[in-house]
Amino acid sequence: MSEFNTDLDAKTVSTLEETDKKCPCCGGVMDFDPKTGGLCCPYCGHTETIPVDESIPETAQELDLESADKTGNCDWGVAKKTVVCEACGAESIYDALEISAVCPFCGSNQVMEAAAQDAMAPGGVVPFQVTDKQASELFKKWIKKKWFCPKLAKESAKAKHFKGIYLPYWTFDAVTKSDYTGEYGKDKTKKGSNGEEHVETTWYPVSGTYKESFDDELVCATTNHNQSMLQGVEPFRTAENKAYKPEYVAGFAAERYAIGIKEAWEMAKDSIRYKLKRNIEDQIESTHNADHVRNLRVHTLFSNLTYKYLLLPVWISSYKYKEKVYQFMVNGQTGKVSGKTPISIPKVIITVAAVILIVALIVWMSN
Repeated sequence: MSEFNTDLDAKTVSTLEETDKKCPCCGGVMDFDPKTGGLCCPYCGHTETIPVDESIPETAQELDLESADKTGNCDWGVAKKTVVCEACGAESIYDALEISAVCPFCGSNQVMEAAAQDAMAPGGVVPFQVTDKQASELFKKWIKKKWFCPKLAKESAKAKHFKGIYLPYWTFDAVTKSDYTGEYGKDKTKKGSNGEEHVETTWYPVSGTYKESFDDELVCATTNHNQSMLQGVEPFRTAENKAYKPEYVAGFAAERYAIGIKEAWEMAKDSIRYKLKRNIEDQIESTHNADHVRNLRVHTLFSNLTYKYLLLPVWISSYKYKEKVYQFMVNGQTGKVSGKTPISIPKVIITVAAVILIVALIVWMSN
């Protein structure tokens, strides 16, 4: 027992040194730097590379989904604390010694420590590659392209302080085999007794088997954010993940997952089934030179199920226009921007009127 405690203490000391690494030049605590992919001192600019440990895999390992209930490792590799915002209820995980005065989700300073809860440790992380300055420039380019956004909003929109946060995601791999039945239709144009043309569809029965493998089907495990906004910054290049090391999250916040592995897998299956149905319809139309597919019934078997728990990087910020706050996000890996903007009603009216006019002209010219 004493030998186990000695090993554990040694590991704790080691990981604390990694995330609380002091700058050899000025003594400041070093953070992860998206620009270099290493550690950087925010005070004097000194940089260091993150050492490579050849004894551990370079990327997150695929884990067996069937035994997911046995993988309850809660060791993040360094002491952590959970902070919950009293204003919006969002929970975030911080280094144990880090103090947060502002909620990264709603901007409130009403934060307090929450009771510790067991949670699975992340298997991998996609490190930030986009800096906060780059995120700001990408936001400016993004909002300029928003046609319905008022011109004054575009000119005055200035992002508040960017908050870099790692959000929890599950990824799933699966091999699928689907048996299907349905009907496909072929259109044929015919002339009626009055000389007018009409389209008739002839339907034929169809059945078959369809196989497809899925790699890194992504499920967002947070409930604290606008899901459509999060989908807007996807996709992430999850294949570029690195095995979790505390250095990658040094200086950033990380959110604990709110959606567990079992619930996430059900969500992934729904997404996969939707894609399978669409792909089977495409295959039927292509194979039979069909125009339509209807009454498609699909029964799918899943096998070789594996999963990963990843932390993916997102910059969160907001801007104000006419006393209203608009939030947006920037993908910390690819730079893709997603968010909300004010709408110019006059621009909407002009656009709708222009579309109606164009349609009317087309109808008039075709007569």
